[in-house]
Amino acid sequence: MTAEAIQAGPRAGDANDTAGERPLRIALLSYKGNPFCGGQGVYVRHLSRELARLGHRVEVLGAQPYPVLDEGVPLTELPSMDLYRSPDPFRNPKWGEYRNWVDVVEYATMRTGGFPEPLTFSLRAKRHLAARRGEFDVVHDNQTLGYGLLGDLGAPLVTTIHHPITVDRQLDIDAAGTRLKRASVRRWYGFTRMQKRVARKLPSVLTVSGSSQAEIVEHLGVRRDRIRVVHIGADTELWSPDASVAEIPGRIVTTSSADVPLKGLVHLVEALAKLRAERPDAHLVVVGKRAEDGPVAQAIERYGLQGAIEFVKGITDQELVDLVRGAQVACVPSLYEGFSLPAAEAMATGTPLVATTGGAIPEVAGPDGETCLAVPPGDADALAGQLARLLGDAGLRARLGAAGRDRVLARFTWKQAAIGTAELYREAIAQQQRAAAKQGTLKS
Repeated sequence: MTAEAIQAGPRAGDANDTAGERPLRIALLSYKGNPFCGGQGVYVRHLSRELARLGHRVEVLGAQPYPVLDEGVPLTELPSMDLYRSPDPFRNPKWGEYRNWVDVVEYATMRTGGFPEPLTFSLRAKRHLAARRGEFDVVHDNQTLGYGLLGDLGAPLVTTIHHPITVDRQLDIDAAGTRLKRASVRRWYGFTRMQKRVARKLPSVLTVSGSSQAEIVEHLGVRRDRIRVVHIGADTELWSPDASVAEIPGRIVTTSSADVPLKGLVHLVEALAKLRAERPDAHLVVVGKRAEDGPVAQAIERYGLQGAIEFVKGITDQELVDLVRGAQVACVPSLYEGFSLPAAEAMATGTPLVATTGGAIPEVAGPDGETCLAVPPGDADALAGQLARLLGDAGLRARLGAAGRDRVLARFTWKQAAIGTAELYREAIAQQQRAAAKQGTLKS
């Protein structure tokens, strides 16, 4: 069998992970599930699919933007006020849209500059779970960390924290140019105080990397023995090599939100300007929304790169995969990542990778010179140098691309993530049962 066939493993209808134990009934919570913007929607989609393939019954409870789920995974909608929807963000709802006091809290928080969705989704989820008590064996929260999820939910709670949002908060404050802007950023991230308080009370936390585990301990104060690392990964059936896709000379591809400082796109723009002095054919495709103003737009104009950088959005999964396959180099310029799905996905296609050493990226990308080329975060000169090196060496591209694919198959697949997550579910259930038995003994 090929490595791909071995990794693909059993499909629906095959033996599951339970080794004779009954399948679990799982409520998977997703307060923001867009699979095309950020990693949370990707996580919910692929983890739920693989848990279902293992034989478990998974139901996703989600708010707008609703997650896109694969066949066999039902979605129960817990609608918010949808105050940030395109093309009318920060909208003013009509009076008839208000259903209860939670909706009022959501609107009032938005109008005062805060971000209400983690809190308000948690309150709606708690109410929904209370009405369905006994229907689930475990509740899995995907980084909502809202007050509503404390207390009795009718089933043990497992919470995924991809990385502490306090890291994003500090990077955004550092990038803010004025005192007023810094105050606005602090107000927006006010929900992180709630998340820190909630995280410290959680009995069972799942995270996606050793780097994130350390950050959760440091930033949120969660005890290390409560945190389990379960790596996530790429859909290696979709993200795979295809020799029929033509390689486009000089093409570099990256996935980034244009003006999120954490993503480091402005440093990649600067590196491209340096690179084009010796490689005029070098050009960049950014999977993400173009910002009309801000540091990235200003850098593009300053370096005269309008014709050398293309932003794409709203493309299909297959179009995205082919876009990465056709690039000579994939790049992750982030200052910090809790895991980096774009790195794993690019490596899975066999596209060679240049990546920073920010956060957990080295855990995914692997050793410099073996499975990727690594650079320090925020160093445009180093980034330009490694991009030039890779673009100019076809043999190195082939070697790193093949090694990267092998690394993902061995370590970072969604099936492996689902098996590890289900093991943690069973531990959480057993822990709650032991606690209940102990409490019953004390009462008697």
